[in-house]
Amino acid sequence: MKIIVVGATGTIGKAVADALSVSHQVIGASRSGRLRADLEDPSSLDALFEAVQDVDAVVCCAASGPLIPLESATVEEMAAGMRGKLLGQVALAQRAMQYVRSGGSITLTGGTFATPLPGGSLGALINTGLEGFVRNAAGEVGRGLRINLISPGWIKETLRSMGADDSGGTPVAEVAQAYVSAVEGTAQGQTLRP
Repeated sequence: MKIIVVGATGTIGKAVADALSVSHQVIGASRSGRLRADLEDPSSLDALFEAVQDVDAVVCCAASGPLIPLESATVEEMAAGMRGKLLGQVALAQRAMQYVRSGGSITLTGGTFATPLPGGSLGALINTGLEGFVRNAAGEVGRGLRINLISPGWIKETLRSMGADDSGGTPVAEVAQAYVSAVEGTAQGQTLRP
């Protein structure tokens, strides 16, 4: 399969690209890479699909959102936080629906917090929105396309790089295998939690 991985230079994206490249042709895209894709810039998504034709799957690992205190967050900060991770991935999925070959796969990235996290309300809103979007979009994508969401919690390597206790994190290689399963499997409209 020919697979675009958006966010291929990040911790998860690099692991996913490496895991998929064992059996597939992977084309990496990122905000600052040779092949540019920025979830906050819809024209870059259009250019991505014009540059890469005949794609069997699109995987988005370029999804992050800010931790901001709910009590002091402005409407503008909340809207800006939703622009990339939520609305940007929706825009990517809309374009993928047009360009991915029939029977192909679209995989987005959400997230989850094991326990409530200070400043995590916006993230919870975005992640829950993505789950609902994927569940419903599964009935709308057509042409045998599948759409799923990976919802990793904390990544062990990320926690370690932050100097935090990594015992509650999931190894990035294990998370990457969830993306491989979403691309190669038969799941449709599901949220997969590695």
